[in-house]
Amino acid sequence: MSLKSRLILRLAVSLIVALAVVFIPAGTLRFWRGWVLLAIFYTYASWAFAYFYRHDRALIERRLRSQEKIREERWLVRLLMPAFLAGFVLPGFDYRLGWSRAVLGVVAPAWLSLIADALILCSLVFLFWVFRVNSFASRTIEVVAGQKVISSGPYGWVRHPLYAASLVMWLSVPLALGSYVTWPAFALLIPFYVLRLLNEERLLRCELPGYSEYCQRTRFRVVPHVW
Repeated sequence: MSLKSRLILRLAVSLIVALAVVFIPAGTLRFWRGWVLLAIFYTYASWAFAYFYRHDRALIERRLRSQEKIREERWLVRLLMPAFLAGFVLPGFDYRLGWSRAVLGVVAPAWLSLIADALILCSLVFLFWVFRVNSFASRTIEVVAGQKVISSGPYGWVRHPLYAASLVMWLSVPLALGSYVTWPAFALLIPFYVLRLLNEERLLRCELPGYSEYCQRTRFRVVPHVW
């Protein structure tokens, strides 16, 4: 199957799954927060795939690979997936059953969801910048032939800008969907990313020439002046 066909199939299947995951628990298509969030994600995904299909197909190939080579990473992904799926399923139930109001006595206002949507959009734009700068930003932890250390752009601020933007994005999703009580499901991403980037740095220090020197120059991993 050609790369273009794989991209179209991936987008189509993921969109169908996303619609089911968001709206079936809600019990209605009138869940406007779900429509806004999916519109942001899939407008960006379609545009970004089209751009990189034209300018950097090697990056797309790397982003489509999902089989981790490190055993520990395979187990981390398996443990994370149920929580990640729950993070998208539970807001619909919260919308239908009113969990946030029952537990916390409040419901996320529309303006807060729109701010969260704006944060997600900004995170996606930042991710696009990361991919523009670093064609080696694989979905899996690996070092490929010809790979070099990237220290320009966002990599001059922190060593893992992709993880930084992803965390802001995923932690904004519950508020974008109007659910306070499902935020802990996405908070589980924090230890996952910490363990993942430590595994990645261990590999890069061993297999990528110049990475140890880059770490000495760029002190912070995810949050400038914090960690």
